[in-house]
Amino acid sequence: MGRTLRGMLRISAVSKTYPNGVKALRGIDLTIERGLFGLLGPNGAGKSTLMRILATLQEPDAGQLTFDGVDVLADPRAHRRYLGYLPQDFGVYPGVSAVELLDHLGVLKGLTNRREREAQVEALLHQTNLYAHRKKAVSGFSGGMRQRFGIAQALLGAPRMLIVDEPTAGLDPEERNRFHNLLSEVGENVVVLLSTHIVEDVRQLCPRMAILSQGQVLREGVPEQLVAGLEGRVWRKTVEKADVARHKAAMQVLSTQLAGGKTVLRVLSDGPPGEGFTPVPPDLEDVYFSVLTAAA
Repeated sequence: MGRTLRGMLRISAVSKTYPNGVKALRGIDLTIERGLFGLLGPNGAGKSTLMRILATLQEPDAGQLTFDGVDVLADPRAHRRYLGYLPQDFGVYPGVSAVELLDHLGVLKGLTNRREREAQVEALLHQTNLYAHRKKAVSGFSGGMRQRFGIAQALLGAPRMLIVDEPTAGLDPEERNRFHNLLSEVGENVVVLLSTHIVEDVRQLCPRMAILSQGQVLREGVPEQLVAGLEGRVWRKTVEKADVARHKAAMQVLSTQLAGGKTVLRVLSDGPPGEGFTPVPPDLEDVYFSVLTAAA
């Protein structure tokens, strides 16, 4: 654990184009401090590419990464000592218990002192509320339990930076809340980069965020301040489904939601967009859709 780290990740002009010509990242610039930072964007926005680059699993075509002033790309192996990573698809060995698998992964992470490794494994199983299930095979865990195990393995070795990629997709509400509480606890001490397409994850967890689409950062800031920027500009109206297309052609529709066989429109406009619209308080989902529609 050694030196004291303040926790500061800088991403400067990072770009990545795949051999098939897809420009996954186009000059990403972000500064991320200790705590939870939400990277919000639709599928295909480039989030997972950025996560893999930050985890040193692939290299960018251009740009620089530094963590606490140290060049990550110059010595990826050194960076991995301070890194925990929960990828979008987390595979496990069939039939291996949680405690055995964590111990094995601890060895792979360089935790060679058996007593210290066992103590850390036990503490992480308690922290992730999996201690009672420690002798069960991870391959038989529910989705939520497996994600909590994923956080446990990512925290082996006491990393100073944690990357989690789409961690709550497919979880039921109870497991999502449990996972949120775990991430909040972890985020008190380390840099946690949360990549997701779920607005609610960012709203509940992240003091700072960025919206990524088509490989570019479109908006960055404090969620509450971004929402405040839309105050007085979001309007709602319930219409027949047959009228939705007409409204979409005439105004900037942020979102639609079915209710009682009709459709509730949320529209962005500096003034009343039409008859029957009422002003409503904006939320983070309005910010997200307003940014994406403006960039389309």
